[in-house]
Amino acid sequence: MFRARRLLVLGVLFSTAGCAWVDRSDDEWKQAVRQQTGHLGYRNWIIVAEASFPAHSRPGLRLVTTPVEIPEAVDFVIQTLERTEHLRPHVYLTRELRSVENDYAPGMDSYRTRIRESLHGHDATELEQQSLMTLVEDTVRSFDVLVVRTRSALPYSSVFIELHPGYWDAESEIRLRERIEQDRKAKASPAVARVFTKQS
Repeated sequence: MFRARRLLVLGVLFSTAGCAWVDRSDDEWKQAVRQQTGHLGYRNWIIVAEASFPAHSRPGLRLVTTPVEIPEAVDFVIQTLERTEHLRPHVYLTRELRSVENDYAPGMDSYRTRIRESLHGHDATELEQQSLMTLVEDTVRSFDVLVVRTRSALPYSSVFIELHPGYWDAESEIRLRERIEQDRKAKASPAVARVFTKQS
């Protein structure tokens, strides 16, 4: 009886685990990405990950599995973000990616070409993978991270996308800060002049 109960429990566990990792159909994963992206905003991240990307238990991390390779998934994610008015992708590639030799990871040369095409002209910043993982781990403590896990089996091929406001870029932020600093100095100048006048 006890042995039968153990086998039943193990069977349930294995079947549950199997369901958790079943790949979604083409339409299902795209719909899931659209839905999840709709909930994301500034300071959230999307990671289009290779097949061995580690699972996390943190509450803020969401996972969508796909039956496609990274370039196809990145292409769809970028297009989805471009259709929104409130989000703009800042793309990171691993620094190791450029140094992995095709002899040791067959398909890497083709992948490097395809991933650049899938970015739709967006520039990519290169950081070491460990640095990117640290950024994501820090982010997930306070903000949501969406992981789109693919079938790609190439090392250092994951693509990390940090979300920025679509209606406000870095140049606009710099100009704003310069204007605030100018206003602060202008307001401080009369006060300084009055102090010097009293002292003289």
